[in-house]
Amino acid sequence: MKISDFQTKDVINIVDGKKLGQISDLELDLRQGRIDSIVVPQYTKFLGMFGSGGTEVVIPWRNIVKIGTDVVLVRMDDTKTLRAEEEDLHARS
Repeated sequence: MKISDFQTKDVINIVDGKKLGQISDLELDLRQGRIDSIVVPQYTKFLGMFGSGGTEVVIPWRNIVKIGTDVVLVRMDDTKTLRAEEEDLHARS
């Protein structure tokens, strides 16, 4: 499978059935030669228009349940890792 094929799949959380978006990036462990996580951008809705919220959901590879022909099923329990929020916390420290 090519990375470009992987990026066209919708990411669905099997816990609540919510569509999280499409994969924008991968985080790689070059020493181990494997994918550590997938990155899905999050968009906020403001006044009925979509805009970039600047946050990303980072989904560890271990949370991927199934990669199908059209979708990637993931298990994300009630806690999400939003990269922009983490960066804000580190910047304030």
